Amino acid sequence: MLPEPHRLHHHADFSRTVRRGHRIGRRDLVVHIFDRDRAADDATSEPVLGVGGLRMGLIVSKTVGNAVTRHRVARRLRHSFHSLIDDVDLSVDVVVRALPSAASASSADLERQLRAGLAKIRQRQTPPAENTRR
Repeated sequence: MLPEPHRLHHHADFSRTVRRGHRIGRRDLVVHIFDRDRAADDATSEPVLGVGGLRMGLIVSKTVGNAVTRHRVARRLRHSFHSLIDDVDLSVDVVVRALPSAASASSADLERQLRAGLAKIRQRQTPPAENTRR
């Protein structure tokens, strides 16, 4: 289980991350990431409450399988989150939605897809380097 400060609990946090965050799809997962610092800078957005730090949440629906299968997938994804806590920027919310094929994927494969998805989103978020020619 993730430490308390690193978990998303409220429906509003999940909704904001899924609707307003960046999204990248992988074979077995969809990764949503919402940068709380950028949202705080945006004057038109609603305020984002909560303590600082990385927060993560899971969506594992019934399409993934029965309760045993869903819990197994969620446990494997939570275990992958533990290794990512130090690797991800501290001011983001991450929601991972498991697709039905996640039930048959290995733990290593899920972690690789999660890391690749976060890296791809971070790549999209960084602004292109400015032209420094004079």
